[in-house]
Formats: sequence, C-alpha cells, structure tokens
Amino acid sequence: MSSFLQITRPQEARRLFLGQSGLLLSGAAVALLAGRDALAAKTGDGKAQDTQILNTALGAELEAIAAYQLGAESKLLQPPVLDLAVTFQGHHKAHADLLAKTIEKLGGTPVVAKSAYNFPADQLKSQEDVLRFAARLEQGAVSAYLGAVPLFGNRDLSKAAASILGDEAMHWAVLRQAVGDAPVPVAFVS
Repeated sequence: MSSFLQITRPQEARRLFLGQSGLLLSGAAVALLAGRDALAAKTGDGKAQDTQILNTALGAELEAIAAYQLGAESKLLQPPVLDLAVTFQGHHKAHADLLAKTIEKLGGTPVVAKSAYNFPADQLKSQEDVLRFAARLEQGAVSAYLGAVPLFGNRDLSKAAASILGDEAMHWAVLRQAVGDAPVPVAFVS
C-alpha cells in the first residue's frame, strides 16, 4: 500500500483510497460509518469490497497517527503547535477507531499499523518542516475522501464520508495558515 505522503497529484490519492481495482465505497459501509446498521443491512452490498476500501482508509489514518507522533517526538514543535498536533492526532485516532469497528461489523479484519513508515524524518529540521509534512498528509487525505463522497446515490450516506473529509480539510487549512500560506487558497478542493 502506497503512502499519501508520496502522492503528488490528488487523482492518485483518490485512486489509492478507492482501491487498486477501482472498487467503490458501498452504501453499506457508509451506513455503518454513520451508525445506521439497519440501513446497512438492507443494502446487501459486497462486504469484501467494502472491507478492502475501508482498510485502505484505515491504513491512511494509522499512517497519520504515526506521522503526528513523529512530529510530537521531534522536539521541533513549540507548546501551542505541539498541542494542536496532538489534537489532530486524536482526531485521526477517532477516525481509525470508527473505521476499524466498521470493518469488523462487515466481518473483516482491520489492518494494523505498520511497524515502520517511510517518513522523511531526516528532512524535518524545523517546526515549519514538520507542519508542511503534516499539511501534505492532510491534503492527500482530503483528496482521497473527496473522491468517495460523490459516488453515493443516497445523499444521507455521503454525509458519513463527508464528515471525515471536513475534519481533514480543517486540519489542512490550519496547517497551511500556521506556515504562512493562505489557509484556503482556492474556492474548490480536488
């Protein structure tokens, strides 16, 4: 599984999130994410495909948790920024917990965090470096979740994926602002 940190184009991030074979996040998976088990049971969508896609998302969330841990342990972050990084890491932990529970509800086995990630630790020499590193991660997550949201016929189901997307977009904007970039540089994200 590739890393969002190594992806340079939003379309590639979306492709990774949706799976190598072009699988789509099903209504059943999103219904489970939204806490609507009864609706999920009615859809009858393919659980194996849903599990694969959700595991891709879970892998990305676990990577984000590890990335924020690297930033927190770098000793490069000043206290207010460190507090923010730990808060964002907590959000990713909540995403990962929900994704893992959803995968289990579908009868799958959630992926686990890798023992090591290929982060550019040697290139992190300042607080700004750490923040830009985190911003790239969040940008990849935004692109990936954005690719999933419009695929649903039922707009209520789209809300579950959009909820995580919204959180990732806020992280990205805050991190851009922290390094002096325009927090929202364009009217539309891709």
